[in-house]
Amino acid sequence: MKVILLENVRKIGAIGEIIDVKRGFARNHLIAKKKALFASKENIQEVEKIKNELSKKDQDKRNEAKKIDERLKNKLYTIQKLITENRELYGSVKPTEISNILSKNEGLDINPSLIQPSKEIKSLGTFDVILNLHSDIQSQIKIKIIPKEESQ
Repeated sequence: MKVILLENVRKIGAIGEIIDVKRGFARNHLIAKKKALFASKENIQEVEKIKNELSKKDQDKRNEAKKIDERLKNKLYTIQKLITENRELYGSVKPTEISNILSKNEGLDINPSLIQPSKEIKSLGTFDVILNLHSDIQSQIKIKIIPKEESQ
């Protein structure tokens, strides 16, 4: 299915580019998140008219992502979790939980879908987490998991 990109998408293409992607990816991700439009003649003409405006918006998003990257670069956040006798976690630390910590500590609203732990966080220790802030900008933080003391 041919679509026109409305913003830069990592490993896919740039603003105004007409690309061919699988139907499901186009419908469920690109078009649903307003990152692309169906490649009809009318849409192609419309995107050509507003291409400069879209580029300016993308530049603003990139500048905002750079500011966030500078603010978060290599910071360490601590999460307390209940553990088993084998010193493993009950469950794992999900991107939603990491998003909540960033919101609480830094006042940043980062979508959990942009958060990528380097590996699944299921035990105590320190883990690298990548934040995809923009198609060109990735930031890295560290999450340290410590045991939560049970109140008896």
